[in-house]
Amino acid sequence: MTSPAPLQGPHLRERFTALDEFLCAHQSIWRPAPFTELTLPWESEHPELAVWLRERSLADADAIHNRPEELQAPAPYPQLAARSAELCRIGELPAVWTETLPNAFTVDVPGRKWQQINAFASRLGFRQSSEHWLDWCAGKGHLGRRLAHDGTPLTCIELDPRLVAGGQQLSQRLGLAAQHREQDALADNAIRHVAAEHTAVALHACGDLHVRLLQLASEAGCRQLAVAPCCYNRIRTPSYEPLSAAAKASTLHLSRADLRLPMSETVTAGARDRRQRDNSMARRLAFDLLQRKLTGEDSYLTVPSLATNWLDKPFSAYCVDLCELKALPQPAECDWKALEIAGWQRLAVVRNLELPRSLFRRPLELWLLLDRALYLEEQGYQVRLGSFCPTQLTPRNILILAER
Repeated sequence: MTSPAPLQGPHLRERFTALDEFLCAHQSIWRPAPFTELTLPWESEHPELAVWLRERSLADADAIHNRPEELQAPAPYPQLAARSAELCRIGELPAVWTETLPNAFTVDVPGRKWQQINAFASRLGFRQSSEHWLDWCAGKGHLGRRLAHDGTPLTCIELDPRLVAGGQQLSQRLGLAAQHREQDALADNAIRHVAAEHTAVALHACGDLHVRLLQLASEAGCRQLAVAPCCYNRIRTPSYEPLSAAAKASTLHLSRADLRLPMSETVTAGARDRRQRDNSMARRLAFDLLQRKLTGEDSYLTVPSLATNWLDKPFSAYCVDLCELKALPQPAECDWKALEIAGWQRLAVVRNLELPRSLFRRPLELWLLLDRALYLEEQGYQVRLGSFCPTQLTPRNILILAER
């Protein structure tokens, strides 16, 4: 099989249409969240698959979490997996330069982040060299400095004044022509920092922040754009507002909860973090069983984010304190050990029932990315969409390159 190419030209619209049909046709599988529902609507339609998944262990689910398309499960799982893989084939953007910079550029940059920055920077194959880099939601501007190492002017936009000051100090130490500016990217006056001669870049700017850049860069007539989106659910509106004409015409309407699906893949968490996450989820699921019994309501009760020291409490104290926090009746008698075991058993079921849903993680992300790409086309850009690094380095590894 030949390697896929980055998407561009008419292939952007063609792929969007195919993904839209796939997502619309199978909403009953990917929309319901096993974490909040004791049984899923599709289980009655595909009982053999449901029973098979429910009998698997937590270890079984975790072993295949990042490779759900390889699971040998009953129908319709293999058919969905094959179609998902076909729709998500997308090539790498070609590497255009790979020079190594002095160690001074890596000061204060975590190793994995520097690898992502290098990979991103190496794929910016524009027809013309940049006249002025604009690093959007820049933090300390590590990406911008990587790009502007040759003396090209650089502007870094960042909300946090401490990061602005720290970034300016690092840029001055390296003798770069860089300006670090404190700015709320979502404020009305953010356009004052965006100009036609800019090449605007954003590596993992969340939700509304990267969408805002696409809109302002289009309005200002920026020559070039390079954006690797992240956290599609970080939006101010209750539901997703499509950008392109194609997405606006779709019957697919996405809630914030739906937009979390592409972010549910974990490839970078360490063993300690995974254990902590599993413990937290098992406790929440056990508490959910308890609260259904206490309230008589067979529906999930949202629980706020809790400090990690909640996990240091004995399980019984965790539940009692959570009942108090949510103003629920205190449990009179409870077999805490049995309830805690039930939480872990339910976590195994949840993780396995999430596997069919996970086949739609990448298709939904690609749908969202293509909405952005098609929007930029409508604004007069030529657009290419492709990967800039392996998913092991970051699952958010797709880059939108746009040039007027």
